[in-house]
Amino acid sequence: MKKCWFEVLLLSIIAFLSALLVWWPFAARITGSMLTVFANYDGPNYIVIAKTLYDKAQIADTFSLPIPLEYYPAHLPGYPLLIKIFAAFLPGTWAMLTSTVLPAILATIIFYLLLKKFRLTAHPFWLSLLFLFLPARWLAVRSVGSPEPLFIFAILASFYFFKSNKFFLAGIFGAVAQITKTPGILLFIAYCLLLLGKYTKTKKFEWRAWPLLLIPFSLFLVFLFYQKQTGDFWAYFYSGDNFHLVFPPYQSFISGRSWLGQIWIEDMIWQYLIGALAVIHLIKQRHYDLASFAGIFFAATLFIAHRDLARYSLPLMPFALIAFEKFLTNRAFKIAFFIILPAIYLYALNFIAGNTAPIADWTPYL
Repeated sequence: MKKCWFEVLLLSIIAFLSALLVWWPFAARITGSMLTVFANYDGPNYIVIAKTLYDKAQIADTFSLPIPLEYYPAHLPGYPLLIKIFAAFLPGTWAMLTSTVLPAILATIIFYLLLKKFRLTAHPFWLSLLFLFLPARWLAVRSVGSPEPLFIFAILASFYFFKSNKFFLAGIFGAVAQITKTPGILLFIAYCLLLLGKYTKTKKFEWRAWPLLLIPFSLFLVFLFYQKQTGDFWAYFYSGDNFHLVFPPYQSFISGRSWLGQIWIEDMIWQYLIGALAVIHLIKQRHYDLASFAGIFFAATLFIAHRDLARYSLPLMPFALIAFEKFLTNRAFKIAFFIILPAIYLYALNFIAGNTAPIADWTPYL
């Protein structure tokens, strides 16, 4: 038990220090400044929401980003509400980063506990360490304003409690995931499939699982909140060029679609391959509960027409680490990982430096 909590503490320290290391070149003005970190998309948008709660008049009067007012409901309120909590005693920009770094640490901890409790690997610390740096996009995402760490933490916590048959907590964290990003509904679909599979075997319905209904109910509450704040229950669906799910699949490889912008997208093939292999390996390993969500989420990514597939696929990564556990824990991979670790760091710096919103006046964001 002492070793377990020591490893949890060590992972938490590494998660925090690695974010500080990403910030250091900006804070030291070696490249840009901390304003570069603060300005990374879509962080400023979430600060706007945290301060205005989607009030169009207040947004128009206070902020000057060249974004249509209808676009803000594309960002669900889970992450902005967390920013608002921390903004009670921190400037808005630092409240935003705290709302990213803290959930990233919690996501690492719950991933470690998931691996440990259910014996998904003999190397929970190593896989959790990899979780902090792979894919490279994750290091960048968890170092700027981003809802992904909160979303991934909530997904992993929900699965942890679902596997523990603590359905109320699974429903609560599933609801947190749902109000953070719309793909949270895929978690509910995965649970429904698992419960249906259990029913076909036992002919008994798991009535104790009713709290999982909190997941779709929370989405309904989000739309009610939109109705109150914007006057439109369906504001999410009228937020502009925000929907990247298209039919048939693989539309990313048809030139001319918005949010793609270039033909150099061969890396997306590798991302699809890794996702497919992860699902297949989880099924082969009989991790059917994990495979259910991973499979549904991966299937959804096939219909995404967006260049940033790496970010959209981030929730698959913890499940991929479990799927490839045998490969990822061998000596050759460990050597290779430490060889490419500096490249991961430099990628994060380069990405953050080039992904900034045009903000002239930071005063309203503080």
